[in-house]
Amino acid sequence: MAGKDEGGETRKDGQFALPLALRRDYAASRFVASASNAEARLWLAQGEWPERRLWLWGEAGCGKTHLLSIWAERRGALHVQAGLLSPELFLTELPPGGVAVDGLDSPFREDVLLHLLNHAREQRRPLLLAGRAPPARRAVNLPDLASRLRATTAIGIRAPDDALRANLLLRLLAERQIVVSQPVMDWLLRHLPRTADAVLDAVERLDGAALARGQAVTRALAREVLGDRLHPDGREEI
Repeated sequence: MAGKDEGGETRKDGQFALPLALRRDYAASRFVASASNAEARLWLAQGEWPERRLWLWGEAGCGKTHLLSIWAERRGALHVQAGLLSPELFLTELPPGGVAVDGLDSPFREDVLLHLLNHAREQRRPLLLAGRAPPARRAVNLPDLASRLRATTAIGIRAPDDALRANLLLRLLAERQIVVSQPVMDWLLRHLPRTADAVLDAVERLDGAALARGQAVTRALAREVLGDRLHPDGREEI
């Protein structure tokens, strides 16, 4: 019998459309270099940073995690989510390649991050950090941690240009095995906000709606599920 459960929607055929966690391919060959991330790429290529610390910041989907993954892979560094930081990670010597800490806009243990910063400085290991805002705007309670973060070089990744938005949209659709015609692709790129976050959100919504209804992604479907995201002319265009 058709139904609906927590965390999933019911398709027309009675089967559940469950949200699946997708594993993204962060290989260096799949990274799209553009003017928006040129400064970040230059700093990462230099290798030497003030205090051996660098903070990359930018909106969701701008490429921070991809850059951290590439840097960690090339150096043999530890790549860890901020929310998973624990004292046990740093009981021994840090990897010679350093540590990359991702997701510093999420909750994390401030005392552990401070310990990591001190540990890395003592062992002369590089630290690559990333969050959606620069460290000076990241509210923390520990004064010592706040001062160290303010002293960390921060490099922003700008909003994606047209080529990067198109590549991101195409890649996200391919990862979810969603087939979209070129006219619909062009229409989405014209009418979505010019941010990576808008592209990410649009693909997630379109995927969920197409699975739930068992239909292809059309411009009519996109207008319906993305109405609050589209520019006014995009909502009205036939």
